[in-house]
Amino acid sequence: MARTGVVVDERCLKHDTGRGHPERPERLRVLLDLVRQRQDEVAMVPARVATVEELSLVHDERHIERVAATDGGPGYAFDADTPASAGSYTAARVAAGSVLALLDEIMAGRVDNGFAFVRPPGHHAERDRAMGFCLFNNVAIGAQYLRQRHGVRRVLIVDWDLHHGNGTQHIFEQDPDVLYVSLHQYPHYPGTGAVSEVGVGEGEGKTLNLPLPAGFGDAEYREAFRRVIEPVAREFEPEFVLISAGFDCHVRDPLGGMQVTEHGFRAMARTLLGVARASAGGRCAAVLEGGYDLKALSDSASGVLDEMRGSTVFLPAVGPSGRALPVLEAVRRVHSAYWKSLACD
Repeated sequence: MARTGVVVDERCLKHDTGRGHPERPERLRVLLDLVRQRQDEVAMVPARVATVEELSLVHDERHIERVAATDGGPGYAFDADTPASAGSYTAARVAAGSVLALLDEIMAGRVDNGFAFVRPPGHHAERDRAMGFCLFNNVAIGAQYLRQRHGVRRVLIVDWDLHHGNGTQHIFEQDPDVLYVSLHQYPHYPGTGAVSEVGVGEGEGKTLNLPLPAGFGDAEYREAFRRVIEPVAREFEPEFVLISAGFDCHVRDPLGGMQVTEHGFRAMARTLLGVARASAGGRCAAVLEGGYDLKALSDSASGVLDEMRGSTVFLPAVGPSGRALPVLEAVRRVHSAYWKSLACD
Protein backbone atom coordinates (compact mmCIF):
# COMPACT_ATOMS: atom_id res chain seq x y z
CA MET A 1 0.00 0.00 0.00
CA ALA A 2 1.18 3.51 -0.81
CA ARG A 3 1.53 6.05 1.99
CA THR A 4 -1.25 8.54 1.39
CA GLY A 5 -1.45 11.85 3.21
CA VAL A 6 -4.66 13.74 3.93
CA VAL A 7 -4.97 17.34 5.06
CA VAL A 8 -8.26 18.80 6.28
CA ASP A 9 -8.84 21.61 8.74
CA GLU A 10 -11.96 22.87 10.49
CA ARG A 11 -10.86 26.47 9.95
CA CYS A 12 -12.12 26.06 6.38
CA LEU A 13 -15.62 25.89 7.85
CA LYS A 14 -15.30 29.60 8.68
CA HIS A 15 -16.11 30.46 5.06
CA ASP A 16 -19.84 31.17 5.37
CA THR A 17 -21.50 31.49 1.97
CA GLY A 18 -25.01 32.02 3.30
CA ARG A 19 -28.27 30.12 3.15
CA GLY A 20 -28.90 28.17 -0.02
CA HIS A 21 -25.40 28.48 -1.48
CA PRO A 22 -24.19 25.15 -2.92
CA GLU A 23 -20.59 25.68 -1.75
CA ARG A 24 -21.55 25.26 1.89
CA PRO A 25 -19.65 24.16 5.01
CA GLU A 26 -21.45 20.80 5.01
CA ARG A 27 -19.26 19.81 2.07
CA LEU A 28 -16.25 19.83 4.35
CA ARG A 29 -18.09 18.26 7.27
CA VAL A 30 -18.84 15.08 5.30
CA LEU A 31 -15.16 14.85 4.41
CA LEU A 32 -14.15 15.38 8.02
CA ASP A 33 -16.41 12.42 8.83
CA LEU A 34 -14.80 10.39 6.05
CA VAL A 35 -11.32 11.11 7.36
CA ARG A 36 -12.31 10.13 10.91
CA GLN A 37 -13.56 6.81 9.58
CA ARG A 38 -10.32 6.20 7.69
CA GLN A 39 -7.76 7.83 9.97
CA ASP A 40 -5.95 4.52 10.54
CA GLU A 41 -5.41 4.15 6.78
CA VAL A 42 -3.93 7.54 5.96
CA ALA A 43 -1.27 9.88 7.30
CA MET A 44 -2.78 13.06 8.68
CA VAL A 45 -0.88 16.15 7.54
CA PRO A 46 -1.23 19.27 9.72
CA ALA A 47 -2.62 22.26 7.84
CA ARG A 48 -1.04 25.68 7.93
CA VAL A 49 -1.90 29.20 6.81
CA ALA A 50 -0.42 30.33 3.49
CA THR A 51 1.65 33.48 3.78
CA VAL A 52 0.91 36.55 1.70
CA GLU A 53 4.17 35.89 -0.13
CA GLU A 54 2.96 32.41 -1.05
CA LEU A 55 -0.37 33.74 -2.29
CA SER A 56 1.64 36.23 -4.34
CA LEU A 57 3.18 33.38 -6.31
CA VAL A 58 0.16 33.60 -8.61
CA HIS A 59 -2.02 36.49 -7.38
CA ASP A 60 -1.34 40.20 -7.61
CA GLU A 61 -1.09 42.35 -4.50
CA ARG A 62 -4.34 44.22 -5.06
CA HIS A 63 -6.37 41.03 -5.32
CA ILE A 64 -4.92 39.68 -2.07
CA GLU A 65 -5.67 43.00 -0.38
CA ARG A 66 -9.28 42.94 -1.60
CA VAL A 67 -9.83 39.50 -0.10
CA ALA A 68 -7.98 40.45 3.09
CA ALA A 69 -10.24 43.49 3.49
CA THR A 70 -13.20 41.16 4.10
CA ASP A 71 -11.54 39.67 7.20
CA GLY A 72 -13.78 40.12 10.22
CA GLY A 73 -16.25 42.21 8.24
CA PRO A 74 -20.02 41.97 7.87
CA GLY A 75 -19.85 40.19 4.50
CA TYR A 76 -19.04 41.06 0.91
CA ALA A 77 -19.88 39.70 -2.54
CA PHE A 78 -17.16 39.63 -5.19
CA ASP A 79 -19.88 38.65 -7.64
CA ALA A 80 -23.32 37.04 -7.51
CA ASP A 81 -21.78 33.58 -6.91
CA THR A 82 -18.79 34.47 -4.75
CA PRO A 83 -19.55 35.80 -1.27
CA ALA A 84 -17.09 36.35 1.54
CA SER A 85 -17.84 36.35 5.24
CA ALA A 86 -15.90 37.43 8.32
CA GLY A 87 -13.96 34.15 8.30
CA SER A 88 -13.45 33.68 4.56
CA TYR A 89 -9.96 35.18 4.33
CA THR A 90 -8.69 32.86 7.05
CA ALA A 91 -10.40 29.86 5.45
CA ALA A 92 -8.95 30.69 2.03
CA ARG A 93 -5.43 31.06 3.43
CA VAL A 94 -5.79 27.75 5.28
CA ALA A 95 -7.04 26.12 2.06
CA ALA A 96 -3.99 27.28 0.11
CA GLY A 97 -1.64 26.53 3.00
CA SER A 98 -3.07 23.03 3.37
CA VAL A 99 -2.09 22.27 -0.21
CA LEU A 100 1.44 23.54 0.40
CA ALA A 101 1.77 21.51 3.60
CA LEU A 102 0.77 18.36 1.70
CA LEU A 103 3.21 19.11 -1.11
CA ASP A 104 6.02 19.53 1.42
CA GLU A 105 5.25 16.10 2.88
CA ILE A 106 5.25 14.47 -0.53
CA MET A 107 8.47 16.16 -1.63
CA ALA A 108 10.14 15.13 1.64
CA GLY A 109 9.16 11.53 0.96
CA ARG A 110 7.16 11.18 4.16
CA VAL A 111 4.08 10.30 2.08
CA ASP A 112 3.85 9.13 -1.53
CA ASN A 113 0.75 11.05 -2.54
CA GLY A 114 -2.22 12.73 -0.93
CA PHE A 115 -5.49 14.61 -0.96
CA ALA A 116 -6.16 18.14 0.32
CA PHE A 117 -9.80 18.45 1.40
CA VAL A 118 -10.19 22.22 1.35
CA ARG A 119 -12.68 25.00 0.79
CA PRO A 120 -13.24 27.50 -0.70
CA PRO A 121 -12.26 25.88 -4.00
CA GLY A 122 -9.82 27.63 -6.29
CA HIS A 123 -9.63 26.88 -10.00
CA HIS A 124 -11.82 29.81 -11.14
CA ALA A 125 -9.77 32.41 -9.24
CA GLU A 126 -7.81 34.55 -11.67
CA ARG A 127 -4.56 36.31 -10.92
CA ASP A 128 -6.52 39.48 -10.07
CA ARG A 129 -10.09 38.34 -9.49
CA ALA A 130 -12.22 36.13 -7.24
CA MET A 131 -15.05 34.37 -9.06
CA GLY A 132 -17.03 31.15 -9.32
CA PHE A 133 -17.00 30.38 -5.57
CA CYS A 134 -13.18 30.76 -5.58
CA LEU A 135 -11.03 33.30 -3.72
CA PHE A 136 -7.45 32.05 -4.20
CA ASN A 137 -6.32 29.49 -6.77
CA ASN A 138 -5.11 26.65 -4.56
CA VAL A 139 -3.83 24.36 -7.32
CA ALA A 140 -2.02 27.16 -9.15
CA ILE A 141 -0.35 28.31 -5.93
CA GLY A 142 0.69 24.71 -5.33
CA ALA A 143 2.15 24.29 -8.81
CA GLN A 144 4.20 27.47 -8.56
CA TYR A 145 5.31 26.56 -5.03
CA LEU A 146 6.58 23.20 -6.26
CA ARG A 147 8.68 24.97 -8.84
CA GLN A 148 10.05 27.80 -6.73
CA ARG A 149 10.39 26.06 -3.35
CA HIS A 150 11.21 22.51 -4.45
CA GLY A 151 12.79 22.97 -7.87
CA VAL A 152 10.24 20.86 -9.74
CA ARG A 153 10.46 21.77 -13.41
CA ARG A 154 7.49 20.14 -15.19
CA VAL A 155 4.08 20.07 -13.50
CA LEU A 156 0.96 18.42 -14.91
CA ILE A 157 -2.40 19.74 -13.73
CA VAL A 158 -5.44 17.69 -14.70
CA ASP A 159 -8.78 19.31 -13.92
CA TRP A 160 -11.78 16.98 -14.04
CA ASP A 161 -14.19 19.40 -12.37
CA LEU A 162 -17.49 19.93 -14.20
CA HIS A 163 -16.48 23.53 -14.93
CA HIS A 164 -13.51 24.78 -16.88
CA GLY A 165 -10.74 26.12 -14.65
CA ASN A 166 -10.35 29.48 -16.32
CA GLY A 167 -8.13 30.84 -13.55
CA THR A 168 -5.62 28.01 -13.70
CA GLN A 169 -5.51 28.16 -17.50
CA HIS A 170 -4.90 31.90 -17.62
CA ILE A 171 -2.24 31.84 -14.90
CA PHE A 172 -0.15 29.28 -16.81
CA GLU A 173 -1.15 29.77 -20.44
CA GLN A 174 2.23 31.28 -21.36
CA ASP A 175 4.27 28.75 -19.38
CA PRO A 176 5.87 25.87 -21.31
CA ASP A 177 6.58 23.83 -18.18
CA VAL A 178 3.04 23.55 -16.81
CA LEU A 179 0.67 21.36 -18.79
CA TYR A 180 -2.93 22.22 -17.95
CA VAL A 181 -5.53 19.66 -19.04
CA SER A 182 -9.24 20.23 -18.47
CA LEU A 183 -12.23 18.13 -19.41
CA HIS A 184 -15.46 19.95 -18.63
CA GLN A 185 -19.09 20.37 -19.57
CA TYR A 186 -19.35 22.79 -22.49
CA PRO A 187 -20.96 25.18 -23.05
CA HIS A 188 -21.30 25.92 -19.36
CA TYR A 189 -19.99 28.32 -16.73
CA PRO A 190 -17.60 30.16 -17.07
CA GLY A 191 -17.78 29.96 -20.87
CA THR A 192 -14.09 29.33 -21.48
CA GLY A 193 -12.30 26.12 -22.39
CA ALA A 194 -12.82 25.68 -26.12
CA VAL A 195 -10.62 23.25 -28.07
CA SER A 196 -8.95 26.23 -29.77
CA GLU A 197 -7.58 27.56 -26.46
CA VAL A 198 -4.14 25.95 -26.57
CA GLY A 199 -1.93 28.40 -24.71
CA VAL A 200 -0.07 31.56 -25.64
CA GLY A 201 3.47 32.25 -26.83
CA GLU A 202 5.98 29.84 -25.30
CA GLY A 203 3.08 28.05 -23.64
CA GLU A 204 1.36 27.20 -26.90
CA GLY A 205 0.33 23.54 -26.84
CA LYS A 206 0.52 23.30 -23.04
CA THR A 207 -3.17 24.06 -22.54
CA LEU A 208 -5.32 21.09 -23.51
CA ASN A 209 -9.08 21.51 -23.33
CA LEU A 210 -11.64 18.76 -23.85
CA PRO A 211 -15.04 20.50 -23.95
CA LEU A 212 -17.65 17.77 -23.47
CA PRO A 213 -21.41 17.95 -24.09
CA ALA A 214 -23.79 17.29 -21.22
CA GLY A 215 -24.70 13.67 -20.67
CA PHE A 216 -21.23 12.15 -20.90
CA GLY A 217 -20.35 9.58 -18.23
CA ASP A 218 -17.78 6.97 -17.28
CA ALA A 219 -17.37 5.52 -20.78
CA GLU A 220 -16.73 8.90 -22.42
CA TYR A 221 -14.40 10.16 -19.69
CA ARG A 222 -12.37 6.94 -19.78
CA GLU A 223 -12.19 7.17 -23.57
CA ALA A 224 -10.89 10.74 -23.25
CA PHE A 225 -8.18 9.57 -20.89
CA ARG A 226 -7.23 6.61 -23.08
CA ARG A 227 -7.13 8.43 -26.40
CA VAL A 228 -5.87 11.88 -25.40
CA ILE A 229 -4.99 12.64 -21.80
CA GLU A 230 -2.81 9.67 -20.89
CA PRO A 231 -0.73 9.73 -24.11
CA VAL A 232 -0.05 13.46 -23.79
CA ALA A 233 0.65 13.25 -20.07
CA ARG A 234 3.20 10.48 -20.57
CA GLU A 235 4.84 12.35 -23.43
CA PHE A 236 5.12 15.46 -21.22
CA GLU A 237 6.88 13.40 -18.51
CA PRO A 238 5.77 15.47 -15.51
CA GLU A 239 7.81 15.60 -12.36
CA PHE A 240 4.69 16.12 -10.27
CA VAL A 241 0.99 15.48 -10.98
CA LEU A 242 -1.70 17.73 -9.51
CA ILE A 243 -5.40 16.98 -9.78
CA SER A 244 -8.10 19.63 -9.56
CA ALA A 245 -10.55 17.11 -8.16
CA GLY A 246 -14.05 18.45 -8.58
CA PHE A 247 -16.83 15.92 -8.15
CA ASP A 248 -19.64 17.98 -9.68
CA CYS A 249 -19.59 15.93 -12.88
CA HIS A 250 -21.11 13.12 -10.78
CA VAL A 251 -24.46 11.87 -11.98
CA ARG A 252 -26.16 13.01 -8.74
CA ASP A 253 -24.71 16.52 -8.66
CA PRO A 254 -27.34 19.29 -8.71
CA LEU A 255 -25.26 21.82 -10.68
CA GLY A 256 -24.21 19.75 -13.65
CA GLY A 257 -25.44 17.54 -16.43
CA MET A 258 -22.80 14.82 -16.52
CA GLN A 259 -23.16 11.12 -15.67
CA VAL A 260 -19.85 10.16 -14.03
CA THR A 261 -19.98 7.67 -11.13
CA GLU A 262 -17.56 6.74 -8.38
CA HIS A 263 -16.08 4.14 -10.76
CA GLY A 264 -15.29 6.86 -13.28
CA PHE A 265 -13.41 8.94 -10.71
CA ARG A 266 -11.48 5.86 -9.62
CA ALA A 267 -10.51 5.14 -13.22
CA MET A 268 -9.29 8.69 -13.84
CA ALA A 269 -7.30 8.69 -10.61
CA ARG A 270 -5.80 5.28 -11.41
CA THR A 271 -4.57 6.55 -14.78
CA LEU A 272 -3.01 9.70 -13.34
CA LEU A 273 -1.33 7.78 -10.53
CA GLY A 274 0.19 5.56 -13.23
CA VAL A 275 1.48 8.66 -15.02
CA ALA A 276 2.97 9.87 -11.74
CA ARG A 277 4.72 6.55 -11.15
CA ALA A 278 6.16 6.59 -14.66
CA SER A 279 7.98 9.91 -14.47
CA ALA A 280 7.36 11.64 -11.13
CA GLY A 281 8.35 9.02 -8.60
CA GLY A 282 4.67 8.56 -7.79
CA ARG A 283 4.32 12.15 -6.60
CA CYS A 284 0.67 13.12 -6.99
CA ALA A 285 -1.68 15.37 -5.03
CA ALA A 286 -5.40 15.93 -5.44
CA VAL A 287 -7.02 19.19 -4.35
CA LEU A 288 -10.75 19.45 -3.82
CA GLU A 289 -12.67 21.74 -6.16
CA GLY A 290 -16.43 21.35 -6.71
CA GLY A 291 -18.96 18.67 -5.84
CA TYR A 292 -22.29 19.59 -4.28
CA ASP A 293 -24.17 16.36 -3.61
CA LEU A 294 -22.85 15.35 -0.20
CA LYS A 295 -23.08 11.57 -0.63
CA ALA A 296 -21.58 11.69 -4.11
CA LEU A 297 -18.77 13.89 -2.80
CA SER A 298 -17.94 11.58 0.10
CA ASP A 299 -18.21 8.35 -1.90
CA SER A 300 -16.15 9.69 -4.80
CA ALA A 301 -13.43 11.13 -2.59
CA SER A 302 -13.26 7.83 -0.73
CA GLY A 303 -12.76 6.00 -4.02
CA VAL A 304 -9.91 8.31 -5.01
CA LEU A 305 -8.27 7.71 -1.63
CA ASP A 306 -8.53 3.97 -2.27
CA GLU A 307 -6.77 4.42 -5.59
CA MET A 308 -4.04 6.53 -3.99
CA ARG A 309 -3.45 3.78 -1.45
CA GLY A 310 -2.93 1.29 -4.29
CA SER A 311 -6.31 -0.34 -4.74
CA THR A 312 -6.53 -2.98 -7.44
CA VAL A 313 -10.30 -3.39 -7.16
CA PHE A 314 -11.94 -4.38 -10.43
CA LEU A 315 -13.49 -1.45 -12.24
CA PRO A 316 -16.54 -2.27 -14.35
CA ALA A 317 -15.61 -2.57 -17.99
CA VAL A 318 -16.92 0.04 -20.39
CA GLY A 319 -16.80 -0.26 -24.14
CA PRO A 320 -15.48 2.38 -26.55
CA SER A 321 -17.78 5.35 -26.65
CA GLY A 322 -18.65 6.49 -30.12
CA ARG A 323 -20.32 9.57 -28.65
CA ALA A 324 -16.94 10.88 -27.53
CA LEU A 325 -15.21 10.50 -30.88
CA PRO A 326 -16.19 13.85 -32.48
CA VAL A 327 -14.78 15.84 -29.55
CA LEU A 328 -11.69 13.69 -29.18
CA GLU A 329 -10.91 13.81 -32.89
CA ALA A 330 -11.27 17.60 -32.85
CA VAL A 331 -8.80 17.74 -29.96
CA ARG A 332 -6.40 15.42 -31.77
CA ARG A 333 -6.52 17.53 -34.93
CA VAL A 334 -5.67 20.71 -33.04
CA HIS A 335 -3.02 19.23 -30.76
CA SER A 336 -1.27 16.88 -33.18
CA ALA A 337 0.92 19.86 -34.05
CA TYR A 338 2.24 19.86 -30.47
CA TRP A 339 2.20 16.21 -29.39
CA LYS A 340 3.62 13.26 -31.31
CA SER A 341 1.35 10.92 -29.39
CA LEU A 342 -1.69 12.62 -30.94
CA ALA A 343 -0.44 12.70 -34.51
CA CYS A 344 -3.40 11.83 -36.70
CA ASP A 345 -3.18 8.78 -38.92
